[in-house]
Amino acid sequence: MDILKKIFPISFKFTGSVANIIIGIIIYLLIGIAGGVAIALTSFVPFVGWLCGILGTIVDLYVVGGIVILFLAHFKVIK
Repeated sequence: MDILKKIFPISFKFTGSVANIIIGIIIYLLIGIAGGVAIALTSFVPFVGWLCGILGTIVDLYVVGGIVILFLAHFKVIK
């Protein structure tokens, strides 16, 4: 569980109220948008574009996983 808290610190910090959950979700969405914009700006080079596609997938998985863990931590499924 300590590994999850180190990888997804936002998920465990923004729990307790609905307002905190919404703030946490917005932060994760901003991370996803910033990652997408950065990847889109660098993906026009063929080899770099391939690497950016892999990096984009990892960023998307991080965002989705963080939001899921945020809800699980809020509903006290994980502690």
